[in-house]
Amino acid sequence: MSAVGHCGDNAACEGFFGVLKRERVNRSKYRTRDIAKSDLFDYIERFHNPRKRRRVAKRDLEYSAVLEPSVEVG
Repeated sequence: MSAVGHCGDNAACEGFFGVLKRERVNRSKYRTRDIAKSDLFDYIERFHNPRKRRRVAKRDLEYSAVLEPSVEVG
């Protein structure tokens, strides 16, 4: 990557952690660290990853229509 402090270095990570804090962590108070770990794991595996997979699948469908040949060559 580029120099320290460059805005493009950790943009994806910072975006994910911002959403995680806004949607999950700031709304909850955890009594123990284990409860917090299991809640964050649950958020990532059950909510964030499937949403990301759906977004990627939708994008793939959009590009597949563009990449398919319009006329069959035989």
